[in-house]
Order: sequence, then structure tokens, then C-alpha cells
Amino acid sequence: MKFFGTDGIRGVANRRPMTPFHIMKVAIALTEFLRKTKEHRPKILIGKDTRLSGYMIETSLAAGITAMGGEVLLVGPMPTAGIAFLTKNINADAGVMISASHNPYEDNGIKIFNSEGMKLSEAAEQKIEATALSANIHHLLPKASKIGKNVRVEDALGRYIVFLKSSLPKNFSLEGMKVVLDCANGATYKIAPMLFEELRAEVKTIGTSPDGVNINKNCGSLYPEKLSKLVVAEGADVGLAFDGDGDRLIAVDEKGHVVTGDEVIAIMADFLKSEKKLTNNFVVGTVMTNYGLRKFLEKRGIKMCMTKVGDKYVLSEMLKRGAVLGGEDSGHIIFLNHHTTGDGLLTALNLVSVMKREKKKLSVLRKIMKRYPQVLINVPVAARYDFKKIPELKKAYEEASKKLSGRGRVLIRYSGTQLLLRIMVEGPTDKEVKKIAEKLAIIFGDGALQ
Repeated sequence: MKFFGTDGIRGVANRRPMTPFHIMKVAIALTEFLRKTKEHRPKILIGKDTRLSGYMIETSLAAGITAMGGEVLLVGPMPTAGIAFLTKNINADAGVMISASHNPYEDNGIKIFNSEGMKLSEAAEQKIEATALSANIHHLLPKASKIGKNVRVEDALGRYIVFLKSSLPKNFSLEGMKVVLDCANGATYKIAPMLFEELRAEVKTIGTSPDGVNINKNCGSLYPEKLSKLVVAEGADVGLAFDGDGDRLIAVDEKGHVVTGDEVIAIMADFLKSEKKLTNNFVVGTVMTNYGLRKFLEKRGIKMCMTKVGDKYVLSEMLKRGAVLGGEDSGHIIFLNHHTTGDGLLTALNLVSVMKREKKKLSVLRKIMKRYPQVLINVPVAARYDFKKIPELKKAYEEASKKLSGRGRVLIRYSGTQLLLRIMVEGPTDKEVKKIAEKLAIIFGDGALQ
């Protein structure tokens, strides 16, 4: 597909496909798709993160939808998972989140949810894209009397907070707990402090002053260093870092140590199993899942399978296996007994809930899993060639894999959203995996894929 990728549509703002012209055509096509399946005027919810280009894209979407006779529900800055929830909660026909997640501010994108709060199927995306690229798209526009309108949803944050708190035990309180939040100058900048303050935690924040261009800039889940230092300086119990659109969580324990997504999954899997709530005794991960998580789950007698990277693949496998827990080391974790998509705030609440109920510090809880050393190097490429068809690259990959056989692994894959080759090496020691990864990066970056 030309527009849709592994997670909606994404690109550099004001460059194809993220231009007002192309986004308006997608909005027209989306509304036409819904008109064919609904007997009423389509209602489409639109939310966004804090990128400067969000205004432009929001306006373009709204113009295309109303031009087709649809009704637009505007909620403003809201985490991606909030849009998934609100789409179903408000009984909208679709929801659109404007965000490029953890990418820098120059990028932007749109993710589309169906009326059940699930990501659109590839089949639906293909139909929408075909219409958007059609030369006859303007002939779809109805007469002036059928044009739609925009409505602002004033209680969106409140609705979402009530939903998030409903996932906690009755009368749950964080009174006596000190929490530091890093909101990445993104979609959680307002709602995260509100949520934790309502739960009576003592809250300190960073990354809550978005200006349109500082989203994810040296802050948030990709850059937890500042949060680590602040947690220690404040004597806080935990630090919680979200990404730009709030669907990821990376935590920091009271000693300043970073707790990754896989470690959070280990903690939650252990707790849910002890509570007899780990449905089918199953967890879903991805090919990027740390070897240590797999060894831990095996030791606890918990089954696991791995999918391609991407939350839609994790969700699909969870539905197939009847699992309630799955996710990625990046901190994108799905609690299917509560929500249909990865939710950083929901993950944070589940984590602090275990801390309170187990009466254990996060530095103690994280020790249940031994994380294997892992090195990830991104190599810029010109296109996504099949490297296994290039003899010298295939040989380098096979030799590295053989060297780590039984002690670790090598994974080489392309990013689904950027022209990057990701080289991941996992093994027994930092020194060995770093040496192997750097050697592979030199070989793969030496022009063969350029």
C-alpha cells in the first residue's frame, strides 16, 4: 500500500502522504467507507498529540469528513489509547489519532480505530486507500445541504480518567506514594498528572510543557536518563515515562534503574498468575522480546509465543490464544481484560497497583527476571531489500547466529515506519553482544543496502 504502513499512515509533515491534500483525501475515503456500512451519518472522533503539525492535519481530516456529510467529534490532545476507548464509549463509527508516537516532531501520522476501539483491518485500509487514490474521488462529494459539522467533546479527559480508575481495585489509593512522571511533552502532559493526583499520590512532573516542537526531545520513554536522576533526587518511589502519544511506558525504580517493558510484563505475568487471572496461562511477545523474559516465563510454567513487531500483530495473537497480557520491550503493553490497545497510563496503574498490593519496592519486583544483555543498532537504508539474497550479508548473519547458538540470538529486521535496518544482538555478556552487533552494523552499512 502507498499510504498505510504497519501502524496507520506516517511520514514527515507537509510531505506526501502527510500533506493537507492527501490527508483530506483519506478523510473523504474513510467517510465514504463508513457511509457504505452504516445507515446513518458517520460520526468520527479525532484526537491528537502535541506536534505543531497536528493542527494542520486535524483541520484537513475535519474538512474531508464534513465535506462528505460526516460529523466530527474533536477532543484535542489525548493519548492514543484514550481515542480507542472514547470511540467506543461515545458510540462513534471510527476514531482517528493524529500522532507519530515516539518519532521527532517533524514526523506525524494517523491511526484509525473502528467502532469497537480496534485498529482497522488491512482489508479496510486497502479499500480506503484505493478510494483515496481514485481519480474520481471528487464525484463522491454530496450537495451542500448534506455537509457535516464539527462538535467538541468537552468531557473527554474525564471519561477516560474514570475508565482508567475502573481498572483498579475498589477504593484504591496511592496516598503516601511519591511518583515522578515524564510525559514527553506529549499527549499525556495534562491527563497523567490529573490521574495520579486524583489517586492521592504526591506527583512531580517533567515533560509537561509542550510547545509543538519539543515532543519526545530528550525526554519520555526513549530518554529516561533525566527521570532516573530526578527519582533519586526526590526520593520518589517510582518514575513513569510515557512516549509522545502515551501508548508506551518505561518505568524507573526508586534506585534510578530503568525497568523495561519486558520486565514490566514479567512482573504482571507473575502477579496475574498468582491471582489466577492469567487466562490460558499465556503471554504474547514479539521477536524483539528479551531472552530473559522467555526464560523467566518458562521457569514459571507460563506459555509464550512471539509475533512480528507491531501491536496489531500482538493483539491478533492474543485474541487467537485467549491471552490477556502481551506486549513489547518498548513498553507497549496490552491488558486485554481492560483495553483493546497498548496504553501507557493503564500499564502504569497496573504496575503501581502491584507495588502497593505486594508491598514491595519496584527494585525488588524487577529482580524476578534476569535481563540478557542486548544491543540494538539502527542502520539507515535506501530501501527494504531482502538482505538474505545478498551473499556477503547472508553469510555475516549466519556466522553471527552460529556463534551465539544456544547462548543468545541475532535478529535483523526492517523498521515498519522508517527506512532503517534494525540489528539486534542478545547474548551472555555486554562485551560479546556489542562486538558482534558493531561488526554487523559495519558490514550491513557498508553500501550493500544503500
